[in-house]
Amino acid sequence: MFKTSELQNLRTSKPQTMNTKTRLAKDKAVLCIVCILAALTAVPLFAILGEVLLRGYDQLSWTFFTEPTPTAYKAMKAIEAGEPIPGGIANGIVGTLLMLGMAVIVAVPVGILCGAFLAEHPKHRFAQMVSYLTDLLQGTPSVIIGIVIYIWVVVPMKGYSAIAGSVALFVMMLPLIIRSTEETLKILPASLKEAGLALGGSKARVMLRVQLPAAFGGIFTGVLLASSRVIGETAPLLFTALGCSLIRFSIDKPISAVPLLIWEFFNDPNLQDLIWGASLFLLLFVLTLNLTAKYLAKKWNQ
Repeated sequence: MFKTSELQNLRTSKPQTMNTKTRLAKDKAVLCIVCILAALTAVPLFAILGEVLLRGYDQLSWTFFTEPTPTAYKAMKAIEAGEPIPGGIANGIVGTLLMLGMAVIVAVPVGILCGAFLAEHPKHRFAQMVSYLTDLLQGTPSVIIGIVIYIWVVVPMKGYSAIAGSVALFVMMLPLIIRSTEETLKILPASLKEAGLALGGSKARVMLRVQLPAAFGGIFTGVLLASSRVIGETAPLLFTALGCSLIRFSIDKPISAVPLLIWEFFNDPNLQDLIWGASLFLLLFVLTLNLTAKYLAKKWNQ
């Protein structure tokens, strides 16, 4: 004979078992839906990557990376003769690296200082204003930034230049570096700062000698992500750098960039075959920066 308590346990165990099975079934259904949606999201991504890789791989060569863009006439003659289009994207590579380098040199110290100030004084009025402007700048369309830099830099300089292009990239990079610096400093253990202050260091010295070195991995990751974010921008460079068919190192004259070359190739029927090689180079460059950033972030979090 079962006792009264045992009978009650048998009666209540069946509904609990049913509830458990129902929850497991719902979890599996939700997991299946998430997997299907993830697969649907990945299909166009891999389709784009595959198309660019298949069409652009054959164009990659030493000449493609070391010679400037050919003229439309040379390209037309090569097509008529059934030969590969001569030239490459060296002028775009040089211009991209030059403008990106100048932008990084200015954006990194400014962004780190602003991010450190926001992390240390979040309730300060000036910090709140900087935080608001950072969010506003991060959401501003790149074409608007290009127009503003055109008015502020190109018009006073009376010409397009690599300087104007780097200023546009600097403005776009700045909010990302500020936010990455701020968030990285916020997650550091408070004991680091307390130990530095206890040893007699000033707040500025502790920030420079203790906190920033400890946050180097996160900050550097933010810089790489900001660089990969702006390296493919076309609209702001159309208003600032304009483009050039020559390999130039002068920062006060119009200069080319890989995104600008892709735009020029698209608009010229004789050069459209070069789109795929330039796109593949840009894709691989951005992918390398992103993978490096993820690797450093993973190493820093260990």
